[in-house]
Amino acid sequence: MRDVYLDHAATTPLDPDVLAAMRPHLTEHFGNPSSPHERGRQASVALEGARETVARCIGAEPSEIIFTSGGTEADNLALRGVLRDAQGTKRGARLVTSAAEHKAVLESAEAFAEEGGAVQVLTPGEEGAVRPEHVAGALTDDTALVSLMQVNNEVGTRTDVARVAEICHDHGTLLHTDAVQAAPRLDVEDTGVDLASLSAHKVYGPKGIGALYVRNGVELAPLVRGGSQERARRGGTQNVAAAVGMAEALARATEATEERAAHLRGLQKRLAGQLRDVFGGHIRLNTPLDGETAAPHILSVSFPPGGNDPTPLDGEMLLLNLDVEGVRASAGSACTSGGGRPAWRWKAPAKRSRVASGRSRRRSSSPEIDHAADALEAVVGRMRS
Repeated sequence: MRDVYLDHAATTPLDPDVLAAMRPHLTEHFGNPSSPHERGRQASVALEGARETVARCIGAEPSEIIFTSGGTEADNLALRGVLRDAQGTKRGARLVTSAAEHKAVLESAEAFAEEGGAVQVLTPGEEGAVRPEHVAGALTDDTALVSLMQVNNEVGTRTDVARVAEICHDHGTLLHTDAVQAAPRLDVEDTGVDLASLSAHKVYGPKGIGALYVRNGVELAPLVRGGSQERARRGGTQNVAAAVGMAEALARATEATEERAAHLRGLQKRLAGQLRDVFGGHIRLNTPLDGETAAPHILSVSFPPGGNDPTPLDGEMLLLNLDVEGVRASAGSACTSGGGRPAWRWKAPAKRSRVASGRSRRRSSSPEIDHAADALEAVVGRMRS
């Protein structure tokens, strides 16, 4: 049976070349980068080299990169760090975000609100993007931070964070973006963001490592205390091997970005076209295919009720049946699985299928896409009959 993995938006396999780059730092180069002796200095050199690479890939300075345990911690550090630092200041510590954000942002916002903080949650459009003018209307004199995804992790739609950054800066407000799904197409200078979260395992790097970009001059209170590591913004011994792996993966992902994007866009449109041909008006494409407003590596579809089908298909049962057919897809963010509520507070499509991204030998192929479309047709037919 063919095994087709279409959940790369949740995680990607570790690239063998990335593992090779990490291996020496898991074995003979085991020193603590904070130690003063030769092994410590050796680890420190590797760590700072990784920091320089990550910074170069997103157009930042090495001093602006903080290594974290992943995108979730980076989101938490951005929100909690900025808001804690702003509390008690003349400006205040109000937060503006959206209902389409990752749970790491939404739950951090909820916790801040429970502590008495001011939070405004914007409702995005049906496709998951927040309009810049809606952000402008939400800003007040005490708004310290706006946090919006650059690329929606379930539908793939892009928010114009460059325009939002201009609006925020005109009000003296900082902008954080969860750029986990945007990498490697992230340039912090072009977008003008003040903070950006990254994760390695979305680009064929290791799990358990991420980074937060913090523009020089932005004040940030530490979330994890216990040492002066990461310029006193994140205590604890750094994971040198994982940092090296993240840098290697991100560097490889930035190679031939446009060629890969074109390949993925072709697969995205191929699958969308086949599903339209098979299901006609019984399927809804939630991801725009215009090439401008959505990323090329995600395709979200849903099966709305209508005609002889008065109720939508059971998304969980649909995925289980696809899994039996050898197609590994997802019905939402992996971090919302088992959470008892949809990631989209304003809308919950019944089924989301993702198209893979990555280097040439890790990309989904046309035969895999064709198999996924055939499997979906067979499964939906069985469920509706």
